[in-house]
Order: sequence, then structure tokens, then C-alpha cells
Amino acid sequence: MTIRRDIVADIQHHEGFHSELGMDSISTSQLSRKNNKVSPELLQQLFCDLVGQISKQSQPDCSRIGNVKLLDSTTVSLCLSKYKWAEYRKTKAGIKLHLRVAFCDPDTVYPEKAVLTSAKPADRTEMDSLIDETHVTYLFDRGYLDYAKFNQYSLDGIFFVTRLKDNAIVESLEEFNVPEHSLMTRDHMVKLGQGKKQTNMVFRLIETTDLKGKAIRILTNRFDLTAEEIGDLYRNRWKIETFFRWIKQHLKLTRFYGEQEHAVWNQIWICLIAYALLLLTNLELSTSKSLREVGRLLKVMRFRYWSEFREVVHRKPLRSSKGRQKVSKS
Repeated sequence: MTIRRDIVADIQHHEGFHSELGMDSISTSQLSRKNNKVSPELLQQLFCDLVGQISKQSQPDCSRIGNVKLLDSTTVSLCLSKYKWAEYRKTKAGIKLHLRVAFCDPDTVYPEKAVLTSAKPADRTEMDSLIDETHVTYLFDRGYLDYAKFNQYSLDGIFFVTRLKDNAIVESLEEFNVPEHSLMTRDHMVKLGQGKKQTNMVFRLIETTDLKGKAIRILTNRFDLTAEEIGDLYRNRWKIETFFRWIKQHLKLTRFYGEQEHAVWNQIWICLIAYALLLLTNLELSTSKSLREVGRLLKVMRFRYWSEFREVVHRKPLRSSKGRQKVSKS
């Protein structure tokens, strides 16, 4: 509701908004009606255009590893009585945002492709939509395990790094040396499954433990990287979880103004567009400020000139706090 209150305040106190829109207030029902009229395909195309601009300005500096992309989904719960079209259990409704995120470096990730569905379909049903580029390494969790597709990826030159389920049947073919004092406990070439369901292609299985001592098995079809590099790659998969938390917290993804399917899809596309615009602003300014800081400044200075906004973003603080200093006793 914070976003709507800001819009209302702008209309009431800013003459330019009042004259352009021809109204002195705005309600949730008005936003809902407008959301229902806009085509989701139009907003999706706008999002794709912005992603193209971002990709031109944020090329990954990882010549050895190559392009890396993260896959995951997030579920947004909805009230079943209001969103019956999104029912996926007897007492629950929800939608799912399947997302592919481009990974440039540990501090720069951005949404690159999105698929919107009801909450019922499993994550792996969208693998064909999200995994479609050769010579790219995709990072994803155990929700995307599909041995037949892993076989095909290896034939097509598509790389992946994922986590293998604990009950998976593995046939070890060859052991690789593990450096002394390495966090990796085992590195070997394997086939998955057994009998007629065994994979045709061979894969690499790296075993390690997490901070709690729990065993982790990382599966990949990349044999050109060290075991430590593979482990570091998989750890970066959590960046997409951080992204989901960010947009839910700061872009109000969990609160919808309309109840129809189009209205919900449109609001999600608007959230992704807002994030893309914010990231483009950050890249254009070449600032070290976080997206949240830049977003706050944009909110305060949204009716000022760009030159003024840029000056404020790059302005150094007048003083820096050194914290509470201990007073020496003479």
C-alpha cells in the first residue's frame, strides 16, 4: 500500500501530475482496472528490451568459466477465495515465477528471462523455456533433475552445475585426484541410474560437505574446471535467492491490486521492469551505491533534473562517522 500512497500524494500535491492525469486522487480499484486492460505481452516485450540494454553494459569478466546463468522459481501465495484461477491445492492458491538470472560477478545479477505459471507445475517443466543457449553454464538446484535432458545438454554443448539427490544411483567410472587440504572430498567420473535408465553420457560428480558437516554431491558436465571452481560456482546459485528476497521486500511483489489473471501477471512484469530500470540507472551512473540507495534517491528527487540527481548520487558525505571513540584518561 506504500506505493499507492506515494502516487496519491504526488497527484494531490504536484500540479504537473494533476494537469496531465486530469484527476486529483487514485484508488486501488482504478489501478486494478488499468492492470486488467494492459496486455501482459506488451509489458513482457518492454522487459526484454530493457534486459537487452543491461546486457550491453554488464558483460561478465570470466573468460575461463564463460557465461553463467542461474535458474530457480519462487512461489507467491494467494487467497483461494479471490484467486480461484490459481488454485493448486484444495485450500491454497498461488502463482510461480520461473526465472533465469544472468550472473556477471558476485555483486551483479539481473533477471534475463521469466516465465509465469500457476504454482502447480514443477520447476523442471520449464527447463526447455529457460535452458536454450549453448556454451553457457546453468546453475540450478535439485528441482531441475532430469537425466534425459542432462544427456541431451552434453550432446548440444550446454553446460550445467547442479546438486544431486541423496538417493540417486551412481556408477563410478574413474577417480580424479583431489588436492591435499581441499574442501572437496571426492572427484570422479560417473554415470547416473542403472539398467535401461542409465545415462548414455558420463558426468562429473564432486563431493564435499557444508558448514554443518552434511554431505553435498555436485553434478556437472564440465571437466575443464577444477573441483574448487565447480564448488564456487554452485555456491553462487544462492544469488538468485537473494534476488527473489529483494524484489519481494522492496518492490512489493506479494501485494496485488487486481484479482484477475492479467492483473497479477502485469504487476509481476512491472516489478521486473522497475528492477531493470533501477539497475540501468545504477550502471549509467557508475556508482558504488546499492540499488536500494539509488532507489531511495530516485524517490526523493523524482521531479528534479537528471543533472541534479546525478550530482547528489556522486556527492561525497560531508563527514564520516568513526563510531564512539574511547576517551583516554590522563
